Amino acid sequence: MDLTSPRLPYIGVDIGGSHITAAHIDSADFKIVKSSLIRTRVASTEGPEVIFKDWVAALAPLIVREGEEVTRIGIAMPGPFDYEKGISLMKGMKKYDSLYGMNVKEILAERLQIPADHILFRNDAEAFLHGELASGAVAGEKRAVGVTLGTGLGSASNCQGTTVDADRAFLPFKDSIAEEYISTRWFSNRYKELTGKEIKNVEALLASDDQTIIDALFEEFGINLASFLNTFIAEEHPEVVVIGGNIAKTWDHFIPVVLKHLEDKKVVLKQSAMWEDAALVGAAFSWMHH
Repeated sequence: MDLTSPRLPYIGVDIGGSHITAAHIDSADFKIVKSSLIRTRVASTEGPEVIFKDWVAALAPLIVREGEEVTRIGIAMPGPFDYEKGISLMKGMKKYDSLYGMNVKEILAERLQIPADHILFRNDAEAFLHGELASGAVAGEKRAVGVTLGTGLGSASNCQGTTVDADRAFLPFKDSIAEEYISTRWFSNRYKELTGKEIKNVEALLASDDQTIIDALFEEFGINLASFLNTFIAEEHPEVVVIGGNIAKTWDHFIPVVLKHLEDKKVVLKQSAMWEDAALVGAAFSWMHH
């Protein structure tokens, strides 16, 4: 079977903490088919019934059937998750807790009326890096690592030949773990420590009116990110680092600080070129090389 020109489109899916995004992926140029894109909010703190209903509503319209053939789906999913079996292991993460221990692959397959082996799961950071390698900021690079900065901290590398989850969020960092310092949560917590006020995310921080606080937070964040990257780079020896996730959209506020504290000056830092599309493409890519 020639996987480069399937009769049916692949579906790439990105499941985030508060939404699901899905689209057909063109296997010729590894880009998403814009007209097919569906993005829906998901009540990820609710029970399984609500979550599956939201997911199915987004995916069902994209399924194509032709005779015996049914579309294949690649899903980028945050961890912890048993990607091989399709079982959710998220617990105490304030998202998808109600799915703990459930076989997401089988339940989805049943509700979408497709074979379970037509669904593949992939770590979201790994899918992000693979998408950027396929047709994004680091297309064609031999040695790259990817970092996603958002509600959590994602990390992936292709420096050993295949694109894998580097799983560095929970490595010891300062007096806690890396994710506590390099995430939206850190911005909210640090802002509260300094001002006594609440902010939800970096967008809200930039909209606040105290430039001194904004500068101080991004300076500190930049130093932390550089320190995290220095260890990651020393272990993987990439030529380029691609950075995505919501916080990466505030690039100009933290990158100068990161570059100043980066030990290996030969490594190039690049901002994501595909944003959310990257994970969709990277997840569907698993099929193209399955």
